[in-house]
Amino acid sequence: MESIADIEIYPIISLLIFFIFFVALFWWVITAKKDYIKKVSNLPLDNKNDDIL
Repeated sequence: MESIADIEIYPIISLLIFFIFFVALFWWVITAKKDYIKKVSNLPLDNKNDDIL
């Protein structure tokens, strides 16, 4: 691996992508509207939309 030029940048990029993704996900969870969260959380219990094949 040491023979590959500039390979030390790849772990840094991976860490930044990982960190930015989870910070963005955390921000979305904190700022999500409570009505939307309630609506989505009740979807598995909603029997009106069940399609029986």
